Amino acid sequence: MFLLNGEPAHCIDPADRGLQYGDGLFETLEVRQGRPLFLDRHLRRLASGCRRLMIPMPDAGLLEAEALSFAAGREAAVLKLIVTRGCGGRGYRQPDVIQPTRLFSLHPYPDYPAHYQTDGIVADFCRQRLSSNATLAGIKHLNRLEQVLARAEWSDDSRQEGLMLDVQNYVVEGTMSNLFIVKSGVLLTPALTDCGVAGIVREWSLAFAAAEGLPSVEAAITVDQVLAADEVFVTNSVIGIWPVRRLAGQDFPVGQVTQRICAAYRLAKQRELS
Repeated sequence: MFLLNGEPAHCIDPADRGLQYGDGLFETLEVRQGRPLFLDRHLRRLASGCRRLMIPMPDAGLLEAEALSFAAGREAAVLKLIVTRGCGGRGYRQPDVIQPTRLFSLHPYPDYPAHYQTDGIVADFCRQRLSSNATLAGIKHLNRLEQVLARAEWSDDSRQEGLMLDVQNYVVEGTMSNLFIVKSGVLLTPALTDCGVAGIVREWSLAFAAAEGLPSVEAAITVDQVLAADEVFVTNSVIGIWPVRRLAGQDFPVGQVTQRICAAYRLAKQRELS
């Protein structure tokens, strides 16, 4: 199901710059009981990305109304929102008048086993590296070929996520998630100064840590630091929070900090639905 600029649709203009150049941004939202969760956080991030890419942000009230209407009646689903610079001629120059395209699509909620949330997942490090570009770091732009290539490194169910390094060999994120580690009671997550996506559950987790007096640090993190961690978990807006129980052949406990953050996030989701 697709909603293109407010109208049901099954195709997009071939001249759209999102298709031609990856010139746009996207948000992926969990839908529960007909409600897109944390919609305000997603729209704030979208607005920030639009400013960075100099794309006029569609009216937030309109996007909210379309998201709520489109998701209504769905018990569990994934709602994807794409905003592009719209259509333009051949070539990289932006159109003199930019008319952004907004595209919503609805997808079945992934059939992840419930024990991923409680017992944790298996992960490994990917060979594919993330390139450095501070201009694009943090935003969820449409150019995701590095993640596509990284995800192609495994095709079975023996692992659920792959962690990606940058060209300087620092660990940045998962193919679809943000990374957190816990060491000596301190929560650490990679700084996204040169690459990576600043996820909304990452943002929530850091805000929760600050509110609860849990020490947290954004920093460059090495593979050795990750493997020496007391706890490891990953986050995104669809999976929520997954503890990592095994990484690169090494076992990790689902520790107290991870459990505390997981429990608080479940409550936050419940408040979204109340």
